[in-house]
Amino acid sequence: MKIAVLYGGVSKERDVSISSSKGIMKALEKNGHEVIGIDFHPDRLQEIIELQVDIVFIGLHGKFGEDGSVQGMLDMLDIPYVGSGVLASSLAMDKFMAKKMFASESIPVAKDERYYIKQESEIASVSEDIRAKFDVPFVIKPNREGSTLGLTIVTDELEIKAAIKNAMQSDAFILVEQFIKGKELTVPVIGKMGEESALPIIEIIPKNDLYDYESKYSEGGSEHIVPAQIEDALTTKIKQYAVKAHQILGCETYSRADFLLTEDGTPYILEVNTLPGMTPTSLFPDSAATVDITYEAMIEQFVQLSKNK
Repeated sequence: MKIAVLYGGVSKERDVSISSSKGIMKALEKNGHEVIGIDFHPDRLQEIIELQVDIVFIGLHGKFGEDGSVQGMLDMLDIPYVGSGVLASSLAMDKFMAKKMFASESIPVAKDERYYIKQESEIASVSEDIRAKFDVPFVIKPNREGSTLGLTIVTDELEIKAAIKNAMQSDAFILVEQFIKGKELTVPVIGKMGEESALPIIEIIPKNDLYDYESKYSEGGSEHIVPAQIEDALTTKIKQYAVKAHQILGCETYSRADFLLTEDGTPYILEVNTLPGMTPTSLFPDSAATVDITYEAMIEQFVQLSKNK
């Protein structure tokens, strides 16, 4: 097929997108497809409008890539694409709304609160409200951002205002969550709509205290244990939650759900990623490899599932 790969973009995750898309394009070419790479920018939409391809593989992350914007444009142009549609992409990007949907289906979520802050003069009143509703430690992060960008674990109330300002650099909506101590787990999900299944669960052991941007994308930044060393019954439950979360949002083809597993065995879902990273250090390919799915075969499966949906 003739496949266009959209990469780069204008979000703070641009570098991750470029790294992901290099691997995607190489895999598609190895699989025999004709590949066109497009460094996506909202100022150059004509490149998309004039596309003559069989399908688009979206290798973007963050704003204008993962939030349904590009998906909506491709829908209007009647160009097929790999992955989730407008609504699922938008819902997954909005962590607060996604968690409300997860909670409605009895998937455990952390206590949270969302705030909309238009200007710095509102920070003081929001800070007081957070202080009244949450006990330290808690997390302050942008509601619509990925790769832990703009995230702060607040361990002292004196840090609240700085944490809010940090999150506001990425989004006017900020999310406050009660901090949960537990194992970092992630679960890739793949399959035809309504017939999805979960790949092996990964436990992530970051080299830093927090599974931050450096831990995610630097060589040796984290250790991945695949499959995670968890008892069978709990493994089954977490996989079921991941598939259910994928389906609740209406995701298509593939996604990856992130969890924190507490010592008492409660798996709290953090978010669902509709365009998870595909870099050399990424989690989805690591999990697939443990069940003998090569990177190239995985990418081809995404394309075939999307072509036939």
